[in-house]
Amino acid sequence: RIPGDVGNPQTWPFPVRIERVAGADPQRVVHDRAAGLRDAFIAAGRKLVDEGVEAIVTTCGFLTLMQAGLSAALPVPVATSALLQLPLIQRLMPAGQPVAVVTASARALTEDHLRAVGADPATPIAGVIEGGEFARTFLGNADTLDVDAARQEVMAAACGLRSRHGNLGAILLECANMGPYARDVRAATGLPVHDMVGLVHWLHAGLSPREF
Repeated sequence: RIPGDVGNPQTWPFPVRIERVAGADPQRVVHDRAAGLRDAFIAAGRKLVDEGVEAIVTTCGFLTLMQAGLSAALPVPVATSALLQLPLIQRLMPAGQPVAVVTASARALTEDHLRAVGADPATPIAGVIEGGEFARTFLGNADTLDVDAARQEVMAAACGLRSRHGNLGAILLECANMGPYARDVRAATGLPVHDMVGLVHWLHAGLSPREF
């Protein structure tokens, strides 16, 4: 969880609390669609609210499938995924310029995840290489990360999208662990790049507007 990762407190210029959800490992959340974890996420959210938290985010983009349920159950704003931004970013794009998604697992990211946030199910998607460094660490739940190798894999997925879809308008990084590489993707593709870090900053701005 290096700086730029949503799960690293150093990423944020404002106070955060981190609560681990029992049983929410990568296999269950990404590949098993978070089956059976709803109550555990709600309990963790309520604990944070009781501690004074004013907004809640999660660190896995695949939790779009829980967005409606968590928003209904918790008394503060909830943002489960960077994918929540897709419809808005698409509306900002010139006609004929789609937004593409780089994900931790192209195989696991389904039309259901996109529909859950009101996004186009035909959104172009590319995943980092299966079995690569990024997947080994974040889907395999490893304790170490080769940062340079992970950076190259995220950039390669983004550049592949750029080459296959020459009319792209922007790229969205689905995974909350991809924030450290957003600047690299921007430089490599020349496209606007959005991620979970940007979404959380936007959410926080509503809680603490700037003083002029």
